[in-house]
Amino acid sequence: MVTAQRTAVVIGALAGALAVAGGAFSAHGLEAAGDALAAERMATAARYAMWHGLALLAAAALGLASPLLVAAFGGGILLFSGSVAALALGAPVAVATAAPLGGLAFLVGWLVLAVSGWRRYAAPPSPSRRERRGAR
Repeated sequence: MVTAQRTAVVIGALAGALAVAGGAFSAHGLEAAGDALAAERMATAARYAMWHGLALLAAAALGLASPLLVAAFGGGILLFSGSVAALALGAPVAVATAAPLGGLAFLVGWLVLAVSGWRRYAAPPSPSRRERRGAR
């Protein structure tokens, strides 16, 4: 699992860096050029990349990053944020077909994180009757 934690940190940090760059380009490049739709698309891509990058970093810090979680959030960032950013930069509309798959990957990632947290922080099992009797 150390590899999953390391990969989560790397992907999370790179997603954060790309999100900052995308947000800056949205505000200072696309908005300044007067392309409000492209600016909004780039801001959306940056926002989703940042939130899911932070989620990867938190999962790694809590020891909850698994290969499935990293693949789901990493794939979601690539497919959703990547396709929305590509649209903002003038890619063909067909690229937008990747966004719902990225959204689905995000949902899978959040569910994996919920199950991982549930399992990791579950209450210890209570002793059985037999174990309680033996303790007397």
